[in-house]
Amino acid sequence: MPRVVFLLVPHVHLLDLAGPAQVFSAADDLGYSHTLHYVSERQQVPTVQGLALGASTTWPDLHAGDLVVVPGWRAPVHTPTKATLRRLSDHHAAGGTVVGVCAGADALGQAGLLDGRRCTTLHTVQDELARRYPKARVQRDVLYVDDERVVTSAGVASGLDVALHLVNKRHGPYAASRVARAMIVHARRSGTAEQVSMLLRRRSHVDETVHHLQDVIESRFTEALPLRDLAVIARCSERTVTRLFRQATGLTPLAYQTALRLEQAEYLIGQGATMDSAARQAGFHDARTLRRLRSRTHTG
Repeated sequence: MPRVVFLLVPHVHLLDLAGPAQVFSAADDLGYSHTLHYVSERQQVPTVQGLALGASTTWPDLHAGDLVVVPGWRAPVHTPTKATLRRLSDHHAAGGTVVGVCAGADALGQAGLLDGRRCTTLHTVQDELARRYPKARVQRDVLYVDDERVVTSAGVASGLDVALHLVNKRHGPYAASRVARAMIVHARRSGTAEQVSMLLRRRSHVDETVHHLQDVIESRFTEALPLRDLAVIARCSERTVTRLFRQATGLTPLAYQTALRLEQAEYLIGQGATMDSAARQAGFHDARTLRRLRSRTHTG
C-alpha cells in the first residue's frame, strides 16, 4: 500500500496540509489505497492558525511508489536539518515523488531538487523562490507544475488540485473524478488549463434525474446499458430520457458512456496497456472500435 508522508515544519498552514491529506484520505475510502503519515523534526508542530499538531519524529521506510509532501508555512524561511533534506533528495533519487505545496517548494530547493526543473509557488513569493534558486525555472501564474517527479503548487486551494492530479496519475481520471465529487469539488483543474474529466465537465446542470442517470452510467460504464434500462431507472420513456439527457449535458446517454470509456482507455494506454487490453478493460467490443474513436478524437 503506497504511503503519503507529510513533512510538517513549524508554522505550517493548515489548508496546505489538510487539503491534500483529505484528497488522499478520500481516495483511500473509495478503495484507492494509501496510508498517511505525518513526520517532523519535533513532536509538536505549531500552525499559523494556532492549532498545534502532533507528528512522529521517525520516518517510515520509503519506497519508489510513495509520496513525500511538504506543506507550506509562513515566513521566515525554515531550514530543515541536513538529514531531513537528504531524505527528500534520496527519495527522489530512488524513484519517488516529492511534492512542495506553496512555500514547501523552498524545502525542495534546499534539497537541490529544483535545479534545472520547472516549478512554482504562491504568487507572492515567486520572486523570492527565483532569487534563492537561480537554477530553477520558476513558472508564474500556474496552479502546479510536475517535472520529473518534483511537483510544486501555488498553495492554499491549489493543494487540492495538485493532490487530485497525483491521484489521477496513479489511479486514472475516473478515480480522481470520484474523489473530487466525494469532496464536492466541482472541477479538477490542470496545472495550466481548464481540463476537467468527463465526469465533471457535464455536471454543471441542475436536472436531478439526469444527475442520477449519470451516476448509474459512471458506475457501470463498462457494461451494456440499453436505453430501456435507463428509462426504467428514470421512470420515464426512452424518448424522454434522451431528450432530458441531451438538454442537460449536450450528449445522448450512449455518447456519454462512450466518452467515459474512451477517457479510461486513454489513461490505460498512457500507463502502458496494449490497445486490445485497454479496449477490453474500458468496455469496448474490440480494439478496432477504440482505434476508430481515438482517430476521430485526435483529428477532430
